[in-house]
Amino acid sequence: MSIAADQIVVGGGPAGIAAVRTLLAGKQRVVWVDNQARPGGQIWRGGPARHGSALGRSWAQPLGKMLADPRLTHLPGHAVIAAEGPQQLLLHDSQGGGSLRVGATQLLLALGARERFIPFPGWTLPGVTGAGGLQALVKGGWPIKGQRVVLAGSGPLLLASADTLRAAGARISCVAEQASLGHLSAFAAGLPSAKLMQALGLRWRLKGMAYRTGCWPLRALGTADDRQVRAVVLTDGRRDWEQPCDALGLGFGLLPNTELAELLSCRLHDGAIAVNDRLQTSLPQVFAAGECTGIGGVEKSLLEGELAAQAMLGHDLAPLAKRHARALAFAALLARHFALRPELLKLADAKTLICRCEDVALGELKAWPDWREAKLQTRCGMGACQGRICGPITRDVLGWPMAAGRGLREPLQPAPLSCFL
Repeated sequence: MSIAADQIVVGGGPAGIAAVRTLLAGKQRVVWVDNQARPGGQIWRGGPARHGSALGRSWAQPLGKMLADPRLTHLPGHAVIAAEGPQQLLLHDSQGGGSLRVGATQLLLALGARERFIPFPGWTLPGVTGAGGLQALVKGGWPIKGQRVVLAGSGPLLLASADTLRAAGARISCVAEQASLGHLSAFAAGLPSAKLMQALGLRWRLKGMAYRTGCWPLRALGTADDRQVRAVVLTDGRRDWEQPCDALGLGFGLLPNTELAELLSCRLHDGAIAVNDRLQTSLPQVFAAGECTGIGGVEKSLLEGELAAQAMLGHDLAPLAKRHARALAFAALLARHFALRPELLKLADAKTLICRCEDVALGELKAWPDWREAKLQTRCGMGACQGRICGPITRDVLGWPMAAGRGLREPLQPAPLSCFL
């Protein structure tokens, strides 16, 4: 089965939502591909009306109108598994199990981002998750009430996760932020007034919660049978201590999702999809917007979704240029003041698992000179995640350049063989 349209938008987060709204307002026929069941992405998981902030809820009514528009073909639960051309994609329907081809004149990549992981002894114990992943589980109904939770890592996501978890009844024992107090103060001083008020409001809601700056995890400790995390050893660089917990959420920032762009041979820059001032990639008629072009938050994603759609329609972008410049300045501020300290990249020992899918430890990888040779000899990166987790880790810990993107091949996601027949 095949579907043709004017534009294909891949991604159902804020950037995708804003882009689809703008394209439909321009009377375009749009195919909207999203691997989740409902639009919203990770930040508005389950839909902006259900779990979003006030900003998210403001998009609930426009989203309902968009989904009812006859010019829109919405394909939830569909993953891109292959590309037969820059604007010719092969999809897998995760619910129905079949395949579908979609084609259009223009393509917008609104691929979002995923959590960045830093390995240390015990990071694969049951009960240890990404901070954003734990937040998503709780939004989906995961029982957390009464449990002791430690959140460790860096960036605003830690406080956003703490807010969600505490509202669900969790006992937040500690938030360990690896950035120093000086960097946090400089970050706050550089915020525009509206964002500063948002940050202060969030911190006020979390009053009484232990929030330690210049603090990071050394190792996680399990129960006697290692079936559950029981504590995390934290340090401030001067002393170490054991912090008991029932759940440990780790958030060391985000990584742009670039796999589809790499498959299409779009140019990357600093680990993100490179775009010009009209959000066009290195390929003609292929655009990108949101976190996949650089981490900058929901406002940047919404704005870039609209900008990219306006560019696809051939419109003048000057009216939005100043707002985009401010969004990019905020992204630069985030990157500068929440940069990871070098100590974090030295936490793993020889027995620490790097590839969780294939159970490959750091000691096994050190015997090989690069990503390709390690894959051939150890199967690192050949599991279900296809290097999305361990690839960036080997780049950080072993210095292997752009490991996750080397040798990228179809399918991008696990799919039945029948999809290709």
